[in-house]
Amino acid sequence: MSHDVDHERRRFFAGAATMLAAAQLASNTAVAKPAKPAAAVKIGSNTSFPSLKQVDAGLLNVGYAEAGPVDGPAVILLHGWPYDIYSFVDVAPILAAAGYRVIVPYLRGYGTTRFLSDETMRNGQPSAIAADIIAVMDALRIDKATIAGFDWGARTANIMAVLWPERCKAMVSVSGYLIGSQQAGKMPLPPKAELQWWYQFYFATERGREGYEEYRREFSKLIWQLASPQWHFEETTFQRSAEAFDNPDHVAIVIHNYRWRLGLAEGEARYDGYEALLSRAPVIGVPTITLEGDANGAPHPDPSAYAKMFSGKYSHRTINGGVGHNLPQEAPKAFAAAIMDVTGDV
Repeated sequence: MSHDVDHERRRFFAGAATMLAAAQLASNTAVAKPAKPAAAVKIGSNTSFPSLKQVDAGLLNVGYAEAGPVDGPAVILLHGWPYDIYSFVDVAPILAAAGYRVIVPYLRGYGTTRFLSDETMRNGQPSAIAADIIAVMDALRIDKATIAGFDWGARTANIMAVLWPERCKAMVSVSGYLIGSQQAGKMPLPPKAELQWWYQFYFATERGREGYEEYRREFSKLIWQLASPQWHFEETTFQRSAEAFDNPDHVAIVIHNYRWRLGLAEGEARYDGYEALLSRAPVIGVPTITLEGDANGAPHPDPSAYAKMFSGKYSHRTINGGVGHNLPQEAPKAFAAAIMDVTGDV
């Protein structure tokens, strides 16, 4: 199923607005309100969020953006590496205008998110990041939400849908099924595929850690350019997000994440049960729409390779128009439309 970047989202729920609004629950488990046309939000004009907040959640004090009515159906948007919450700066107002409560947290190691204790391991394990988002939901008293993300954020959404399906109303996942394991990470790939993961091998060395520490902005900009070769972002756009990489735990989290995935770093025992389940590549039953940009320069599987990993209501969309890895920021209307469609279908 192919959708162009400028594709206008169809209107839906016509004639049912009154009934749906009356049925909406304050607990955020209600169906979505009717969506306002996406055209009402001027794409590209948004440079900030209406509200930036902090909340103690689990092991962290989490920084997050919030938009939309507090009693609206909840949507949690999850960024990847090396990106931040501003990947959703145009997505959030579209969803807020449609009546959703939008939460966009900085992942551990990014922005204003901080560990509550200096003694806590700076762990970049994917299951640890997923547990963080469940803790955010608990702290904000969100019982159930639609989870949407790309890169690390998509992997986090996938893990949440497996480990805590009762907390996930629906999911939008860029590049599809991204659950992995240390065992899978140890398996060699053909040389051409290995070349795409060059930075993982760089991060496996002490030189790589020191290089990323010293040149984190230059490194991140290079990744942006390689992952989205047709996205001509402005310097101000990059610098706005690059501030998130000044987090004191950023380098430790990034390096541990990639070393753990290659089996070169240990995780924490508290997550062993999660990892045992995830290592079996479990099928996801949560209603899902997967997305892929037609110009994604980052390593990603072909959609046909992961369709069977979704057992619930499922569809895939390829977003045309030179769209790269940072799909929410490059094609915000298409990303928001997928969220509204998958949530409305539940």
